[in-house]
Amino acid sequence: MLSGSAWGDRFAGGDPLAAGVSVTRTERQVPSERHRPVLVVDLGAQYAQLIARRVRQAGVFSRIVPHTVGADEVMAHRPLGMILSGGPLSVYTENAYLVDRQLFGLGVPILGICYGHQLLASMLGGTVKRTGDAEYGRTELTVTGASRLLEGTPQHQNVWMSHADAVTETPPGFERVATTGGSPVAAMEDRERGMYGVQFHPEVIHTDHGSAVIEGFLRSACQAPPSWTRGSIIADQIEAVRARVGDARAICGLSGGVDSSVAAALVHRAIGDRLTCVFVDHGLLREGEASQVTETFGRYFQMDLVHVDASGRFLGALSGVTDPEAKRTIIGEMFIRTFEEATGDIPDARFLVQGTLYPDVIESGGGAAATIKTHHNVGGLPPDLGFELVEPLRDLFKDEVRAIGKELGLPDEIVWRQPFPGPGLAVRITGEVTRERLDVLRAADAIVTEEIHRADLYREIWQSFAVLPAVKTVGVQGDGRTYAHALIVRAVTSEDAMTADFARIPYPVLERIASRVMNEVPGVNRVAYDISSKPPATIEWE
Repeated sequence: MLSGSAWGDRFAGGDPLAAGVSVTRTERQVPSERHRPVLVVDLGAQYAQLIARRVRQAGVFSRIVPHTVGADEVMAHRPLGMILSGGPLSVYTENAYLVDRQLFGLGVPILGICYGHQLLASMLGGTVKRTGDAEYGRTELTVTGASRLLEGTPQHQNVWMSHADAVTETPPGFERVATTGGSPVAAMEDRERGMYGVQFHPEVIHTDHGSAVIEGFLRSACQAPPSWTRGSIIADQIEAVRARVGDARAICGLSGGVDSSVAAALVHRAIGDRLTCVFVDHGLLREGEASQVTETFGRYFQMDLVHVDASGRFLGALSGVTDPEAKRTIIGEMFIRTFEEATGDIPDARFLVQGTLYPDVIESGGGAAATIKTHHNVGGLPPDLGFELVEPLRDLFKDEVRAIGKELGLPDEIVWRQPFPGPGLAVRITGEVTRERLDVLRAADAIVTEEIHRADLYREIWQSFAVLPAVKTVGVQGDGRTYAHALIVRAVTSEDAMTADFARIPYPVLERIASRVMNEVPGVNRVAYDISSKPPATIEWE
């Protein structure tokens, strides 16, 4: 299963899979009948995925669909409800995103958020205009009437706003139930037709009672049972994998990252020893990762695990290479060749397990949004890879994958492991990758990880790691002049890695990291902290 860390991320920068065999993609593994979805209609929102995740966190399955979705396609999903997302446009402009007017006559409960709220009002006969009282950030909301969505919340409460237009008159049949200083109609409801709109963003944590608003829509308006649980997801996918694989064998490219690990554990629960995991150690992993993978899967889970130590082979191929894209291409092609050699002796292997996640599908234009980037495991595989794919995590977000990993018994060290690039430490070393530079970076990176854990920050930070640039600096150690490596510490916070901000690590933590690195890692005499955000920088250095 060559997930983000095990397959394609190892190959970014080329199409290393072109060496291969043929692939047949599985049909989408549709959730069982008890998991009818709430559809999130994406109107160009920054937070469409966040809305979908909040629905799932309330125990209801969700799926994101584009604003161009037609009524027939909507009804094919048999949805319990629809949520119209926010968006960057104005509903009265020529290029405004609209929806199929027939959606309003399907009898499916609808909640409009921000732009979706304005669109609902505009298309049903209300008034939306620019009042001159834009609202951005924390705003006080006043509940003015009986409300199904706001029931049980305070009359005055803080919500998060981000709009310049406002609904000034409700459509026929709607009642205004809340207002703010800049939004005459901050919330409205037509309970008889099951239609609701809120100008604020209930999906963000800055809205004090946002979860209650979403749950009010799901429970009161949609009558949606909280059936989307870790146990139900596992049961559904075990059933789906068994039906798909039958009596055949499957192989899985195991990296030790959370996606590949959870997919492997889930498929192993379904088909047992008919799954063979292949772990290719390219020698570019973090401290102790190789032994942890073999210990966890080979001994603890007693999986059929093929461990290939190809570290010398990879290091030799990288000798003298300094261009980051060349490094990625070499590692990818070498990985494929090594993987194919290792799997050649596995009899009757018909299926390839992948750790594809739902955001991969969305970002690759999988029926929900414009293509942001084609992911290796969605649109980047060649048509001649000789396996049929099994993707048990294809409908899941990362937080759901972690929860399932815990339920399956994976250790915290794997479930909560931060994302790691497929080419490993090779793209955290600028310039040539040598054994000496790998040893320096691996030792320093282990210290960064230890101190971030010690400060109880590991789960709050998306990624935290060390980078070894091709830079040496003058220093003084032991009353003598040194000319040694500089080390960069990089740590970011993010929801999805598409954007990221540098983590505000407390100075005492940074001080401990710097002190330990310069005292414990030979050859380092300077430590710097990267405070760049993405964009304009990227999370990784190469």
